[in-house]
Amino acid sequence: MADAAVNRTGDQIQRVLVAADKFKGSLTAVQVAERVTAGLHRIAPRVEVESLPVADGGDGTVAAAVAAGFERHEVRVAGPLGDEVTAAFALRDGTAVVEMAEASGLQRLPAGTFAPLTASTYGSGELLRAALDAGARTIVFGVGGSATTDGGAGMLAALGARFLDENGEPVPPGGGSLGELATADLTGLDPRLAGVDVVLASDVDNPLTGPKGAPAVYGPQKGASPDDVAVLDAGLAHFAAILEKSIGSRAAEYAVAPGAGAAGGIGYGALVGLGASFRPGIEVMLDVLGFGPALSRATLVITGEGSLDEQTLHGKAPAGVAAAARAAGKEVIAVCGRLALAPEALGRAGIRRVYPLTDVEPDVGRCIADAGPILEQVAEQIAQDFLT
Repeated sequence: MADAAVNRTGDQIQRVLVAADKFKGSLTAVQVAERVTAGLHRIAPRVEVESLPVADGGDGTVAAAVAAGFERHEVRVAGPLGDEVTAAFALRDGTAVVEMAEASGLQRLPAGTFAPLTASTYGSGELLRAALDAGARTIVFGVGGSATTDGGAGMLAALGARFLDENGEPVPPGGGSLGELATADLTGLDPRLAGVDVVLASDVDNPLTGPKGAPAVYGPQKGASPDDVAVLDAGLAHFAAILEKSIGSRAAEYAVAPGAGAAGGIGYGALVGLGASFRPGIEVMLDVLGFGPALSRATLVITGEGSLDEQTLHGKAPAGVAAAARAAGKEVIAVCGRLALAPEALGRAGIRRVYPLTDVEPDVGRCIADAGPILEQVAEQIAQDFLT
């Protein structure tokens, strides 16, 4: 285990808050909290443990909201390839949590299949419309884990926008067809959007195009070849240029705004078409999930995710949890599958000690396959170190 400071002894921890993200491919955030709680109670049965599964706007965001008391709503929408899928959003007191990956995520593609040029965000727009139908007045739109690079054109089309080629026909779905776009008309967008506060929640602050844009940075993860990346980048640039003719200079301004490149450019569509405001996903979700009150009750915070690495420090859930806990003067430790950060980096992030599963089981394959039982063993060690 890595320790960012000398361990204290003799402290009696009264209440533990488990606020961890998922271990991707192994455990959901809810399961992580359950396993940590079970391990803690095996050694310290009287310690109070409060679970608050967290997410940063990517896949697992709706599940975290439901675990925090939101009501789950399911709706049939178009998947990234146009086939119908069942997607969910969460709703409580007029606030909806909508996760684009539920409709347009990589997990919606058949195993081993990628569609970088044709995958569409149309279903994400349908999901947003369902949230409006359910009475949402605030929509937290979590974006990440997308299969798409269409700039949010599909999403906007589902909400009433029209994107036509030179023959007046709708352009085909996907970012690969955006180069055929001749006219864009946003006047038909659902009028209810004007009265709704849309928050774009993402850990990605990339612009829409260019060397740090959505196609160049994230396209290869979605199966895009170098030629595909060039087509997608040119298509998104053309999309922004056509929108500028339609709605004015703000279309160009939004293209270089932080978050425009999130989830294949759906961030751009949300900014330019939905009037969304961009906020780091974990900050938004901690607010929505009620992290502040839970933190005030805790004397020790346990956070974590599957891999603690450099990406963790750039807006991922554990970094957000640790920053908020440190500001409140609370001690933070973390659990993870694998650890790729030095103690100095952990200390700067406000994480005092980390317990990787690989300390218990060095075989990574076994850690992934048996993450639950191993995590319980890790939690037992935490209880021995901090709670007895």
